[in-house]
Amino acid sequence: MTTQTIDPTTRRVPPLGGFNATMLGLELRRMLRNRRTVIITLILPALLYLMIGTNTSYSNQTEGSGNVSAYILISMAAYGAVLASTSGGAMVATERALGWSRQLRLTPLSPVVYILVKSIVALALGALSVVAVNVVGAVNGKATMPTHVWITAAIIAWAGSVVFGAFGLFMGYLLPSENVMQVLGPVLAGLAALGGLWFPINSHSTMGHISACTPIYGLAQLARWPLYGGAPHAVWVVNLVVWLAIFVGGAAWRMSKDTARV
Repeated sequence: MTTQTIDPTTRRVPPLGGFNATMLGLELRRMLRNRRTVIITLILPALLYLMIGTNTSYSNQTEGSGNVSAYILISMAAYGAVLASTSGGAMVATERALGWSRQLRLTPLSPVVYILVKSIVALALGALSVVAVNVVGAVNGKATMPTHVWITAAIIAWAGSVVFGAFGLFMGYLLPSENVMQVLGPVLAGLAALGGLWFPINSHSTMGHISACTPIYGLAQLARWPLYGGAPHAVWVVNLVVWLAIFVGGAAWRMSKDTARV
């Protein structure tokens, strides 16, 4: 009996670091099977909007090109996208507990590509949350703003939440699977308050300077920017880009450390 040996130097690295549609499809299906996560990310942000943003005084009070209810709707859509994207990324904690992330070390899959796939899945979940909040707002009728503001604000809230897909992935590698969302839920609520997503913060105050350094600040400001018009501030974009780089780098680092034991 002979044993075939394989020279590791002859292994070919797949194109695009191992990214492929099959893996992406499997990840999307796995996410949609997690009913608890899907329900929470669809219901909670919409419920918060109904509880906070449908006050009659808010619907009668002008804010930018809409009203205060519209301001709150945009904020809740952004929060829903953040919550959903973080939850999607944090699912990696469960994969670590099952040993799946260590198995990936045996494949030529690039850590950056793995993060990219997880971010796409997180964005898909975030899109569902943004759509749910906007549909509830449209049906309720309290929020008023031009159609282009509805669309632009929703797209920005969704696209900007990719930062938190990377954040969830990073945290998923740092925290144990049984505690990850119990920790991240309060953390996200605190970041939303500090980043000006729950209520406006004076940008010229000490709290305003602190707020500008938080991960949610850039997303909150950019999502509400269409309501006011004008040119977006460069600092908002820089905030998103810097935090995205930090979280992607942190997730890639932790993935390499976590799987290096194989």
